[in-house]
Amino acid sequence: MALGHEVLQRVDLRGDETVLDAGCGTGEVTAALAALVPRGRVYAVDGSPRMVELARERLDSGDGHLSPDAVWCQDLLELEVPEPVDLVFSTATFHWIADHERLFERLRAALKPRGRLVAQCGGAGNIAAIRRAIAEVSGDDWTPWNFAAPEETERRLRAAGFSEARAWLYQRPVQPDEPLAFLKTVILGEHLQRLPEAERDGFARSVLERLQAPFVARYVRLNIEATAAA
Repeated sequence: MALGHEVLQRVDLRGDETVLDAGCGTGEVTAALAALVPRGRVYAVDGSPRMVELARERLDSGDGHLSPDAVWCQDLLELEVPEPVDLVFSTATFHWIADHERLFERLRAALKPRGRLVAQCGGAGNIAAIRRAIAEVSGDDWTPWNFAAPEETERRLRAAGFSEARAWLYQRPVQPDEPLAFLKTVILGEHLQRLPEAERDGFARSVLERLQAPFVARYVRLNIEATAAA
C-alpha cells in the first residue's frame, strides 16, 4: 500500500469534500483518504466481493463519514454513485481494466463540474522483464493487464469530458525480501488461477528462474491528474 499513500500526497483537500475511492481493495488507503475529509463523505467501490467485505470491516469504526454502507461491489465500467463527487481517487486499479475509454467516461459522469481525478496504476513498460518471463513459461502472451502510455491516456481523458488532463510515468523498482512469495501473491495471481493447483508453484519458480538476480520488480507507474469540464 506504500504506492497508494504516495499518491495521497498529491491530493490537496479542504476537508469537506465528497470523495470516491475507485478500486478500494482492503480499505487501507480509503481510511487514510477519509482522514483528509473529516467534514466530508467517502464512498468506495471495488470489483471484488471479498475486498469489499474486508474494506467494510476496516471502515466500521463508528465515524460518520466512514460508514461501511458506503462501500459496495461494482464494476467501474458500470459505475453509479449516490451523488456527484468532488474527487475520484484510485491506485493500482486501472491497469486491470481493458476499456479505458469507457472507464474514463464513467468516472467523468461521477464527478461534479470541475471535479478532480487523481490516480495511479501500472503504465507502459511496467514489469516488462517479468511479463517476458511469464510468456516464455506459459507459451502464450495472455495478459490480464492494460499498461497504457501517457499520451493515449491524456487523449482518452479529454475525449471522455475532462478539460484538463496530465499523465506521466515514473519508475518505482521494488526488491522484495522473498521473491518467490512476491511473484506468487503480487504479480502472478491471475496467471496461477488459470492453472491446476499442483502446477502453480512450479510455474512461479520457472518464471523466477528466468529473471536476473537479484530479483527486482521494475514497476513503471502511470500517474493521472485530470479536471472535469465545467
